[in-house]
Amino acid sequence: MNDYINIPTTEPARQQYFMDRCHEYIEEIISTKGKAPTFYVSTFGCQMNARDSEKLTGILEKIGYTEASAEDKADFVIYNTCTVRENANQKLYGHLGSLKKKKESSDMMIGICGCMMQQPDIVEHIKESFGFVDLVFGTFNFYKLAELLYMRLSGEKKQVIEVLAAPEENVEHLPEHKKYSFKSGVNIMYGCNNFCTYCIVPYVRGRERSRAPEDIIAEVKCLASEGFVEIMLLGQNVNSYGVNFLEESEIIKANPSYSFPELLEDICKIEGIKRVRFMTSHPKDLSDKLIDVIARNPKVARHIHLPVQSGSTEVLCKMNRRYTKDDYLALVERIRAKLPDVSLTTDIMVGFPGETEEDFQDTMDVVRRAGYDQVFTFIYSMRTGTPAATWEQLPEDVVNERFSRLLELVRETSAKVTARFEGETKEVLVECVNDHMAGYVTGRMDNNILVHFEGGEDLIGQFVNVHLDKACGFYYMGTIKK
Repeated sequence: MNDYINIPTTEPARQQYFMDRCHEYIEEIISTKGKAPTFYVSTFGCQMNARDSEKLTGILEKIGYTEASAEDKADFVIYNTCTVRENANQKLYGHLGSLKKKKESSDMMIGICGCMMQQPDIVEHIKESFGFVDLVFGTFNFYKLAELLYMRLSGEKKQVIEVLAAPEENVEHLPEHKKYSFKSGVNIMYGCNNFCTYCIVPYVRGRERSRAPEDIIAEVKCLASEGFVEIMLLGQNVNSYGVNFLEESEIIKANPSYSFPELLEDICKIEGIKRVRFMTSHPKDLSDKLIDVIARNPKVARHIHLPVQSGSTEVLCKMNRRYTKDDYLALVERIRAKLPDVSLTTDIMVGFPGETEEDFQDTMDVVRRAGYDQVFTFIYSMRTGTPAATWEQLPEDVVNERFSRLLELVRETSAKVTARFEGETKEVLVECVNDHMAGYVTGRMDNNILVHFEGGEDLIGQFVNVHLDKACGFYYMGTIKK
């Protein structure tokens, strides 16, 4: 335990100390084997998880690891897990099983973090069935990767398990590796206070905590100075930003009513940022004030993801969504009145406990009337620990049949809505070389719709004008305008 003398007690200096100590072990491996050990971070779930994985990757690179092309080629694999649906759990177990033989015959290490690990029964299952896993940690201490890894590399512990029941502190300003050099997510808040009866997120991500606006603005200005042109403001429910601030804020002291609309407007003022997105909105909290801010700021992407989950007022009440079918449709009308070119996307769940055919027809009605560009459809997944898990579940055949009908309607309606821009020229941010069509690149309009067109790698990260030649369901084929 002498190793723990004179270690910094404040963050992020403490983690920087452990990164340096881990780096010493990596240097020993390099001198012995002649090459740096490799890592692979496998990410499941939402944009919040993807953002966390960028930080995990940055920490590992700072320690001295190099990134592998696939998990089966890595010396250290970390699974950043999601637990919103049961299939995510099963997917993780499948991956662990496939690595077991390699783990037994090599020095490979395996770590698991993220939302799944916040559930005690799952951690116990990992210990009992996958005892070869080296590191287990959760959503509230993922920033401590270097410290936990040091315990394993130093031999202090063969298996390191540390899952916090609640967040102790928020730690920013650690190394990170951005997936893109031109666009980035920026966390504005953490956690969720909504407690929808089907959802495990408040239990695994904790209560809502907002970052001080000064810190967010400073981070975005730094990104702009590094050449980033698109920012996505991230939170489980960005519309409720302004709850339980994590740091002291002079802005909040001067304006206690400062909330998401004000933050969005302040981000739009930052020079160098050309497009601003946000994810995700809860319909009960999306205000007319926010709609007005979007309308008067051309930098804000004309895309709102507005999860409805169900079109039935009775089901919405059982879900604890705190809006009715009529409330939701009225909000859609107000959005379209101020933002006629907006693209709306949504999440819809089929098979919630107690859902009747009449309830399902209400959902179909909302799809017809709302005019979504894209609908992300899901079959209800029972999550242990949520109220809905204790209720009587619907027969599988009934749920599957309804799901098929919903998919058919979505394909029909969304394709028509998306096609409304055919023949127009739109500004597109080029994101990548197209994997399926040689000589083509893929970009995204501000309304989040993808466009494929001829071009080279030199266009990546640039805004270009593209003629939308043909609508192909959920994307366009286009031609760049010189």
